[in-house]
Amino acid sequence: MSVQPIRLFGDPVLLTKADPVVDFDAELRRLVADLTDTMQAAPGSGLAAPQIGVGLRVFTYFVEGELGHLVNPELTLSTEDQFGPEGCLSIPGLTFDCKRALTVIAKGFNMYGDPVVIEGSDLLARCIQHETDHLDGVLFVDRLDTVTRKAAMKAIREAEWFGAPPQLKVSPHPTNGFGL
Repeated sequence: MSVQPIRLFGDPVLLTKADPVVDFDAELRRLVADLTDTMQAAPGSGLAAPQIGVGLRVFTYFVEGELGHLVNPELTLSTEDQFGPEGCLSIPGLTFDCKRALTVIAKGFNMYGDPVVIEGSDLLARCIQHETDHLDGVLFVDRLDTVTRKAAMKAIREAEWFGAPPQLKVSPHPTNGFGL
């Protein structure tokens, strides 16, 4: 498959809720492969389809040696929280402490349409919540407390990549009206 360009902060696709996957076909399997290749090349712990300009509810993850993906996730979050550093491939080079649920149960499907349940805590729980947020058009900086969010926005505006013309190519995947 292939490595795709990652959309950066400011791209409208990152703020748009992704559509549920309805066709578990070869296109979806190619999307999962491209997400995996792109995530590993970055490298990152997770990557959601909107981050490569595809408005579908799919993400991949690679946490503590576990490689996987989830389609159409639904989360059940613990009431116990964790607080720690979080970054994003769409906000490169920056990390900020963010509050998340300590554990998560994620239900969804694999790329073949088979039901999947992922239970995770700590970093895996953080990753699953972060990537599912992307599918809902939410960035982790939206979850920061007021003071940290203000510092994050200042750092983003000062980042070398901010405001640069996007380096895009046409995605080989259906975009459901998103992207170019």
